[in-house]
Amino acid sequence: MTQNIYDDETFFAGYSQLPRSVHGLEGAPEWPVLRGMLPALVGRQVLDLGCGFGWFSGFAAGEGAASVLGVDVSEKMLERARRETADSRVAYDRADLESYAPPAGVFDLAYSSLAFHYVEDLAGLFGRVNRALKPGGRLVCSVEHPIMTAPARQEWLADADGRATWPVNGYNDEGRRVNNWLAEGVVKRHRTIGSYLDLLLGAGFRLDRLVEWAPSPEQVANEPGWARERERPFFLLLAASRA
Repeated sequence: MTQNIYDDETFFAGYSQLPRSVHGLEGAPEWPVLRGMLPALVGRQVLDLGCGFGWFSGFAAGEGAASVLGVDVSEKMLERARRETADSRVAYDRADLESYAPPAGVFDLAYSSLAFHYVEDLAGLFGRVNRALKPGGRLVCSVEHPIMTAPARQEWLADADGRATWPVNGYNDEGRRVNNWLAEGVVKRHRTIGSYLDLLLGAGFRLDRLVEWAPSPEQVANEPGWARERERPFFLLLAASRA
């Protein structure tokens, strides 16, 4: 079973204060690029995996989706999602993505934001998602970039000239990673970019686009604190189609 860290009181309190939790999709700096990877949503059947507070589910309905099903393991996240979603086209289910099997051949789009790096059996999930899509259906997702999940020490160091550098340790040693982000003992799964692609292709997807996201110069100009975030990609964004 996936670690349900989002129902931890300490973690949930910290997560609720993040800009993406307060301001929704507009508070997620990678959203403009991720949005550009989406197909048209009018009349579509949409599956939102790891839906959290339901920001994307509500967006999809607002864009004209015929129906949206949001799935998450966290009851705290779903409680808020249900409270803040008034659209009758949106429904929410509690389920663990490690074993969740959506109905076959139903959805035009499967979407996931920053959830798949928690899943151990990602091959199994990708296979089940592929079967849930209609022919030509799309998967659009984001994960923490492998450079971010790899380090044994997730901290900035200084090089010989005093410039900030990000240590990448054990990049090719895939598997379980434990760090203290918002709470102690948060478990994530590190994979290389190559492994993400192999898992997608092995599940029957065709890769349409891959983006190693870092803030744009324009975003840095608006938020100078993001300047050092351009030193390495922060998120990996993927778009794929069912063959």
